[in-house]
Amino acid sequence: MKYPNFFDDIESIKLQDDLADFLSSTEDGLIEFNYIDVVKLAGHSCPTVAGAYLMALEGLKILYKNGSLPKRGEIKVIFSKNSLDDTTGVVANVFTQITGATETYGFKGIQNRFARHSLMSFGQDIKSDIRLQRVDNGNFVDIYYNPSVIFVEDEQKELMPKMIKNIASKDEKERFGQLWQDRVHNIFKHRHKVIKIDQ
Repeated sequence: MKYPNFFDDIESIKLQDDLADFLSSTEDGLIEFNYIDVVKLAGHSCPTVAGAYLMALEGLKILYKNGSLPKRGEIKVIFSKNSLDDTTGVVANVFTQITGATETYGFKGIQNRFARHSLMSFGQDIKSDIRLQRVDNGNFVDIYYNPSVIFVEDEQKELMPKMIKNIASKDEKERFGQLWQDRVHNIFKHRHKVIKIDQ
């Protein structure tokens, strides 16, 4: 499977999952996600998918700033928007993959352990886009994402109508894809411009 080379340069997200350890799914329950993993889940790479990955990456670093690995399955993911608003559902899918959190449909647990449902909620009264909260101690971080600070090339804007109408030439399709992924790459390169975190 071929994909843009910069995907491999993006920092991975490492977590520890007690359920994976309990069932010997991975050694010591250690789980690692790369950007290509969430691209496979979403079926594409775009500013929304990149932002979801970055919000998880940077938010978990602050939430577990003592150096311990984030505890997958023990993190609440709280959204200010409803699940059907804008791209919230796409972002939620990425967070479910990484943290294991779901709203109502997730794993129910084993003898009151390892439950993943009820860890995600939408339409909550929070000031940020997303809040990540630890189940063990209640600590949380508020995360904001603003990709608009990363410039969109005029050429990309000009090619978009042709792409939508499916009348772009082969060369134009390739050029559009290159420009699209170049912007995604710039979002990752300038992560501290697009991500803001409050504790």
